[in-house]
Amino acid sequence: MTLIYLTLEQAVEVHRKTVEVSGGGALGHLELGKLDSVLQNIQNDDYYPTFEDKLTHLFFSACKFHCFQDGNKRIAITLSAQLLLLNGYLYCASSFIRDMENISYHVAAGNIDKNLLKEIITAHLAEDSENESLKLKILHAIMDNTLQ
Repeated sequence: MTLIYLTLEQAVEVHRKTVEVSGGGALGHLELGKLDSVLQNIQNDDYYPTFEDKLTHLFFSACKFHCFQDGNKRIAITLSAQLLLLNGYLYCASSFIRDMENISYHVAAGNIDKNLLKEIITAHLAEDSENESLKLKILHAIMDNTLQ
């Protein structure tokens, strides 16, 4: 299956709409070169061989790299949801938006690392949201980092 990827121009437009619809904030760009690099790199199957790898890198990078003046956690969610929609993952896009809100906060705060994020995304795509083992991993990651 050939994947459809986002362009930088599409990502900037998604950011504008996200900020507009989700309650506002600044529309300024800080590091669009980083975002462009991420959007290009996820197309490399040697580094990101699976859709889950690509989605994880996009989400993690958008959360952590602060490419925009405001809305970086929101853009991580909406860019990822857009990638889901473009590639036929209609069954889970809306639940992804809802479920990843708290996850994005903990990724940005450094509580959830990229490996755990990939487990979360993989479970979400498999519609395995009741995975008790994963829920415990998330809880431990949040609690361990919060208590430090």
